[in-house]
Amino acid sequence: MSGAKQIVAKPMIVGQPALIVVDIQKGGFAPRPASSRLEFMPDAVERYTRARTVVDAARTAGIPVIFVQEAHRRTMVDFGRELDGSESVHCLEGQPNTDFAVEELGMVEDDYRITKRRYSVFFGTDMEILLKGLGVQTVIMVGGFTDVCVHYSFVDGHQMDYYCRVVEDCVSGSSYRAHDAALEAMEYLQAGARRSAQDVVDAFAAIRRQA
Repeated sequence: MSGAKQIVAKPMIVGQPALIVVDIQKGGFAPRPASSRLEFMPDAVERYTRARTVVDAARTAGIPVIFVQEAHRRTMVDFGRELDGSESVHCLEGQPNTDFAVEELGMVEDDYRITKRRYSVFFGTDMEILLKGLGVQTVIMVGGFTDVCVHYSFVDGHQMDYYCRVVEDCVSGSSYRAHDAALEAMEYLQAGARRSAQDVVDAFAAIRRQA
């Protein structure tokens, strides 16, 4: 008899969900700067554009959508160790590419918006306060990078006991290899974490029908 643990995935959505849009900013739809040290995935714009369908489905179903923006002071005082590795200077306040992708994602004035200085959407922000106020149990993430901000946000959410899901065709990584490895790592933490945009859109539509 095998002693291997049988893994049973939880439902995709448990309790109240929220959609977290991680760092889909103006720069995500612009040509990559020549100074960038990262490889990037060539279909990133396609993936971020697809995220709009998930945002729209969440709105239609009355599900909270939280937009997160990475932004650093122009003095670079808050980068910390972030530039010690592969990343070059990015997301400086006042630069057009740092702005929220308002038109691309159909953002409206009353949207929840959070600005962060580090990778995780939870680190040094009021994300936890907002999620608790909304009564959220399941967080569903789209955005980038899969292997950096999305991954670390997922891990923090997991350690705070949220049910965490990642929409794998609406996230983009620093490379395909890093993207795939991060998705595997997230699935390791929570079985059934990896979902498609269509899965999520269908689930949101079901919530709307039940309302």
